[in-house]
Amino acid sequence: MANPDNKHRARKRFGQNFLHDAGVIHHIARSINASSDDHIVEIGPGQGALTADILASGCQLDAIELDRDLIPILQQRFAGESRFSLQQGDALEFDFSSLQHKGKPLRVVGNLPYNISTPLIFHLLDQHALIDDMHFMLQLEVVNRLAAVPGNKNYGRLSVMAQYYCDVHALFEVPPEAFDPRPKVQSAIVRLTPHQQLPHPANHIKTLEHVLRTAFNQRRKTLRNSLKSDINEEQLTALDINPAARPETLSLQQFVAISNAIRTPELC
Repeated sequence: MANPDNKHRARKRFGQNFLHDAGVIHHIARSINASSDDHIVEIGPGQGALTADILASGCQLDAIELDRDLIPILQQRFAGESRFSLQQGDALEFDFSSLQHKGKPLRVVGNLPYNISTPLIFHLLDQHALIDDMHFMLQLEVVNRLAAVPGNKNYGRLSVMAQYYCDVHALFEVPPEAFDPRPKVQSAIVRLTPHQQLPHPANHIKTLEHVLRTAFNQRRKTLRNSLKSDINEEQLTALDINPAARPETLSLQQFVAISNAIRTPELC
């Protein structure tokens, strides 16, 4: 997640921007607030600056790094650290349950490149039962989408699905000059804490996903038009939902209500 000594040139194809600002690194570590009882999983550790700060807590830490050229750098830096384990691989395809020990939940952290941030978050949400919390560095626009509320222009499918599984809290912004190379966008830290019990459980999650995909792919259309193949005006009205409403005005609870009302076998 950081590049303290420039041994490795950041690669555009991996979306690498290494943190070099010690103050920001310490701020992130304080926000994570790891303890010796924790099992941390770090996605994309870079050359290990944040890794070192987190390990100082006495926790167990598994790092997942895609860039093969960073593996020997990390292995050398943490060679004497028994609580550190390194996995070379793609976090998008990684089975996080393979890291769990005796049912102990994982705490996931990482600096996520823009091109994989949304699919990786969905991948982790699918494994939410394994996870205590997640702290991510993301582009500010992605954090705004995750934390958006109904009526906000950033509110969409990602907002609803993240909030279906998690409490979402935007923590603080990180300026471009904290990175090398400097990205062209603002970044931010977000915390996602999976619900111990889902506040609005859907009968069939694939149906909810279908409703969200259909509605937000046609977000300028009213619900009566975008969802007409799945639910009619009378059914929407019976759910106390205005058929003339647009998807960005609906709450998570209302989307779940629609999903539960229109369940069809082919969607499940």
